[in-house]
Amino acid sequence: MKSILVTGASGQLGRCFEKLSSQYSQFDFVFMSSSELDITNKCDLTHLFAAKDFDYCINCAAYTNVEKAESEKEKAFKVNAEAPKILADICHFSNTTLFHFSTDYVFNGNSKMPYAEDDKTDPINVYGASKLKGEENIRKSADKYFIFRTSWLYSEFNHNFFNTILRKAEEKATLNITTAQKGTPTNANDLAQLVMQIIVSENANYGVYHFSNDGEATWYDFAEAILEISGNTEVLELNKDNSYKTVAKRPEYSVLSKKEVQQNFNIPLIHWRESLEQLYNSAISKKSS
Repeated sequence: MKSILVTGASGQLGRCFEKLSSQYSQFDFVFMSSSELDITNKCDLTHLFAAKDFDYCINCAAYTNVEKAESEKEKAFKVNAEAPKILADICHFSNTTLFHFSTDYVFNGNSKMPYAEDDKTDPINVYGASKLKGEENIRKSADKYFIFRTSWLYSEFNHNFFNTILRKAEEKATLNITTAQKGTPTNANDLAQLVMQIIVSENANYGVYHFSNDGEATWYDFAEAILEISGNTEVLELNKDNSYKTVAKRPEYSVLSKKEVQQNFNIPLIHWRESLEQLYNSAISKKSS
């Protein structure tokens, strides 16, 4: 039985893999949260890989606070850049295939067309720079790896934009949501499903890929869709804001081209709004059952 290590298992993407794992009984999953396994600790990682042979490592551990990264640069780079190098070195030595996740924020947002994998990177904030360095470290250290740049991840788990808007609706709050950024909301469950499809098919088209749901939206569009689908358009006041201030600079346009991932893995792309609706209906049905 092939084994799969999932790091950062208590994060939203890690929890999506845990939810999916029941559908893949042919694999031995080992889920380790950041409190159980510090991926910045080379000694701990070395001991873990020495004790068990992993065929795949899915690295969901990351520093994801874009705002705090501006003042916690060292911490962001330690988790997002240095730790992936340690993982890549160990995976290379252990003949383990590494899955790692990066971000649309490796681009500066000046494009008017969806970004392709070989477009010039130019991060404009610390978070994006730390994730780009992590990509570079993996590419130098490993040969069996998949890096997926993704965007605007959300799910039914943990703290994210989807859950925040639903909570604000319950509070009948007033929200000012930016229209100044355009990207693609991505259901983390769809990303996890893609990875599992690659593992099952034993696809070896290693490299850097872009994956998100289809279509594009502003954060305001995303919030409006969440309220419409959940039937909360009347209980929360939603205002457009084209000058929303943040500590970290954000790319104005960060839509990703998915041509490569479609060609190499033959996957259907789901429009972001359709996937959002599927997730909401699934989450509601679970709550009521």
